[in-house]
Amino acid sequence: MDSSKLIGRAPEQLSLDEKARLAGKWVALEAYSPATLPLKRIEAIGATPAECFAELRRRQLDPRDFDIILAKPAC
Repeated sequence: MDSSKLIGRAPEQLSLDEKARLAGKWVALEAYSPATLPLKRIEAIGATPAECFAELRRRQLDPRDFDIILAKPAC
């Protein structure tokens, strides 16, 4: 799966096939804050949380501003 095509997209906008391929991967979404009201977009994908943190750092984003979640299979 080319995860670069999913970066910047909202999880709820992914197709069922994309959601199925993402299942079991770790995903970084910007953490909610009343000051920023972030859009819910995928900013990093990895096999482990550490891979997500590394990708965020490569893109010069602060990992402390993100929630790292395990993507679940589409229902």
